[in-house]
Amino acid sequence: MKQAINIRLEKNILQTLDEYAKELDMTRTSLIEKAIELYFDKLDEMVADKRIDNLKSGKSTLIPLEEVFKKAGIDV
Repeated sequence: MKQAINIRLEKNILQTLDEYAKELDMTRTSLIEKAIELYFDKLDEMVADKRIDNLKSGKSTLIPLEEVFKKAGIDV
């Protein structure tokens, strides 16, 4: 289910968005949705990099899967 949100954009960004929408015969909403979906890929990379950095620096640690199962009461 879609949910409405309100955003504010600079005039030049809105103008560019409208130009692409017209050229591609798409709506502003569909272009914004696609842009956000594509940006999620970039955010996934950023989160992964941060997690790796935290492991390397000792800010976080790994827990072996066997230990997780044991604490959850799952026999493997």
